[in-house]
Amino acid sequence: DTYFAALKDLSAQADKGNANLVLMGIEPTFPSEKYGYIIPENSDPVAKVRTFKEKPDMETARGYLKEGALWNGGVFAYKLSYVLNRAHELMDFKDYEDLFHKYDTLKKISFDYAVVEHEPEIEVMRFHGEWKDLGTWNTLTEEMSEPVIGAGVLGENCEKVHIVNELSVPVLAMGLQDVVISASPQGILVSNTDASARIKPYVDKLPDRIMFAEKSWGEYRVLDVDTSSMAVKIVMKPGHHMSYHAHHVREEVWNVLSGSGTAILDGKKIELHPGDSLRIPCGAKHTVSADPADGLVMLELQIGKEISVEDKTKYPME
Repeated sequence: DTYFAALKDLSAQADKGNANLVLMGIEPTFPSEKYGYIIPENSDPVAKVRTFKEKPDMETARGYLKEGALWNGGVFAYKLSYVLNRAHELMDFKDYEDLFHKYDTLKKISFDYAVVEHEPEIEVMRFHGEWKDLGTWNTLTEEMSEPVIGAGVLGENCEKVHIVNELSVPVLAMGLQDVVISASPQGILVSNTDASARIKPYVDKLPDRIMFAEKSWGEYRVLDVDTSSMAVKIVMKPGHHMSYHAHHVREEVWNVLSGSGTAILDGKKIELHPGDSLRIPCGAKHTVSADPADGLVMLELQIGKEISVEDKTKYPME
């Protein structure tokens, strides 16, 4: 209740318009390496932000606390008009529909880096209640009711080991202490629990290919990637459809696994059923609608030397 009351206060402060952004600053109970810090200009309940600090080592964290630093809870309040104006400054779009169709081509960057770090008019409001950030693996594992989520087994002599597995293949851990194991389509992490809070610089160096995504029509999961091909499993919601679009440097082959649907290939309707295959040549306009009752599941093979999410042009339906 205290936290949600603080959110209302944060909103009220933003509504005053004294600053473009108002952040919630958590009163630290101990020096922590797990969190970023906000350095306010003074100790008032609401103060201007002097600077931000990334997650520090323990000695630096102690120094921040002596400066009156607050934990950065990543909670922002602002007027909608401010974010809309900043969005138009940073991105080329006309309205919601235009932005929606361009979303998969936008630069991948956090709100912190794109907006907050460049905004001079920022305030921070102090919060004195209980709070815990679940944005790192070590803090998340502290709140897990069970040590294993997904297909995983803890074998003999495992202590303080946690497994979070989003894959269909099982994970077995043996003789490990203080370890977190995370397996997802994006990659596999095996780390000392404390060290897992410092993975960002290493993750930033890894290839940034999207291996799983939820879309308005359903979801897709990348199964295999080669130098000139990629296999993708597509699961479409019943009654939903993709945009009418074309690819210019790759061709595709749709193989129907289950459900049914209707494809449109260069204006021609084609019914799809389990076992059917449809080749989509490079440059051909195409879309597909899933059956309203059964949905549609397909294996999509993308073939080309330059496979990219940016290789996509959308068209109005003919």
